[in-house]
Amino acid sequence: MKRKVFDAYATAIAKEFHLELDQMFSPARRRDIVDARQMLYYLCMERPIRLSYIQTFMEQNDCPVQHSTILHGYKKAKELIDNDKDYQNIIDSIKETNAV
Repeated sequence: MKRKVFDAYATAIAKEFHLELDQMFSPARRRDIVDARQMLYYLCMERPIRLSYIQTFMEQNDCPVQHSTILHGYKKAKELIDNDKDYQNIIDSIKETNAV
């Protein structure tokens, strides 16, 4: 069940950021890719999906991350969403269309 939610969010975020899923799960540190991953962490944690599940799902997509990376990404995404209306609109749209 949680994997289905994770996959739906990942697909929606990749589409919104004009990325391929393999780009989003790459170790790249390009700003748009990092923002996309952080939005994924944010949506999953708000759902709530446990950190250990998020970490496992990321590893299954060949993108191993630490718990601290997920927490940091969540906090950065929350800041962006709280301060930028465009990011808030993206999150609202994704939540609306992916009410799994």
